[in-house]
Amino acid sequence: MSTVSGTVGSNARSAQPITKRKLLFVAGLGWMFDALDVGILSFVIAALSADWGLSPQAMGWIGSVNSIGMAVGALLFGLWADRIGRKNIFIITLLLFSIASGVSAFTTTLAAFLILRFFVGMGLGGELPVASTLVSESVPAKDRGRTVVLLESFWAFGWLLAAVISYFIIPSYGWRVALILTAIPALYALYIRLNLPDSPAFSPKKAEKRTVFQNIKDVWSKEYIRSTLVLWVVWFTVVFSYYGMFLWLPSVMVMKGFSMIQSFEYVLIMTLAQLPGYFTAAWLIEKLGRKFVLSTFLLGTAISALVFGNAETTVVLITSGILLSFFNLGAWGALYAYSPEQYPAVIRGTGTGMAAAVGRIGGILGPLLVGSLVAAGVSIGFIFTLFCASILIGVIAVLFGRETMHTELT
Repeated sequence: MSTVSGTVGSNARSAQPITKRKLLFVAGLGWMFDALDVGILSFVIAALSADWGLSPQAMGWIGSVNSIGMAVGALLFGLWADRIGRKNIFIITLLLFSIASGVSAFTTTLAAFLILRFFVGMGLGGELPVASTLVSESVPAKDRGRTVVLLESFWAFGWLLAAVISYFIIPSYGWRVALILTAIPALYALYIRLNLPDSPAFSPKKAEKRTVFQNIKDVWSKEYIRSTLVLWVVWFTVVFSYYGMFLWLPSVMVMKGFSMIQSFEYVLIMTLAQLPGYFTAAWLIEKLGRKFVLSTFLLGTAISALVFGNAETTVVLITSGILLSFFNLGAWGALYAYSPEQYPAVIRGTGTGMAAAVGRIGGILGPLLVGSLVAAGVSIGFIFTLFCASILIGVIAVLFGRETMHTELT
């Protein structure tokens, strides 16, 4: 079994009785609430388009400003996770995104809505890499990859909940009521504060001896530059394609001739495929390795995106949409398992947060690109072909990374 500059295996094992299942559930619920917010936004964009008469460019900006906030949040909170601990950042980010999301339900202008979505994005962007880092550091090496992918599977439950709420609430009660429901996770922060242990790998004394700038410098040191470059490319291509495709999914269905209700129904069906995607990735990741699962599922995503964008029948559209959800979300699980394993504990939050921040830049550009191309009359088939090409670049980058299966973390 390989190591990275020493181990904390004994710490992880001693924390296992306290944290393994409990931590997965507690952190997973926070992850589910993240997905609930992002998922509802995709449906709200379609509803706002009809309610406020938004142009495709304006619709694109709603998704992109959310990603701008996620980029800022991933960077800032990732840096601070190495300074004040994973648990504290988890709580702060959960409060930030849930409160801002609930307040956004009361906005009457696009400008106010965009400002609040920026703060929602900050919380979302900060929580996701920090939560995966916390879980990675609290679980033994033999179970770590599977556990982090299972953590990611809570994202599917959040999307399913978002799809159900959107299907039953938005048509009858409006998008504002749906967004008010996303403020509920703020109450969960108190539970986390009382019941969630911090990472056994985080040392306040070591953190006090290091500066933020030293941590950033070490991420780019000779020892870790290869990992950093690979992660940055993969994160960018994955987030660029994911937010470009999935935030527009209900709207794309409407553009293909379906009613809003029909599009919500079909997206709900597609979303169900996320769960077997996660569970399959979780089963394979400790048997075949991170690189194999990540590259294989990304390749499946690329092919599915190409078919979906060019589908001309309902059967092909739904089938390719199901496969798109299956492969893409399985790849996300593998990416979150793979990323924290590239760095030692003292810079793990920084390294993972910076990679996620670069990815969020792709999340900014993806929805804007779709909005601009749709407004210019470019076909959905061509747009999804671009996303297919982006994902293939990510597959190539993964091949240059190092395998970290069963590696003990420092």
